[in-house]
Amino acid sequence: MAFDFRKLMGKGEDSDDYVEIDLNPNAELKSKILVRPFTLRQFDDVNEILNALREGYTIAVIDIKPMKTKDVIELKRAVAKIKKTVEALEGSIAGFGEHTILATPSFAEVYRAPEKAEKKDNLSFY
Repeated sequence: MAFDFRKLMGKGEDSDDYVEIDLNPNAELKSKILVRPFTLRQFDDVNEILNALREGYTIAVIDIKPMKTKDVIELKRAVAKIKKTVEALEGSIAGFGEHTILATPSFAEVYRAPEKAEKKDNLSFY
């Protein structure tokens, strides 16, 4: 957005001199998606993850190994809090392997392979 200060001050309406002021300097930064790693060492680390997800431009890759070896009950509490927030944001959350969780905001979804039909032990043609 540009303002013509000369016109505002009553000086020379024909002048092409103006000062351009960018009212949103971080607009370009917000258009990029950030995949950010986090490590859960204690329950309080959840707040940083939740704040990043609430901004809406961050996909969180969370390493839970340090907390898993330290306190499984606190880990379950932390994961439940993350899951509740992700669901409120209409995002997606999934575990990868034993030590990693992926949490996304609403614009992204975690791919889940379709479940394979169970193989029948007894093949019969009725």
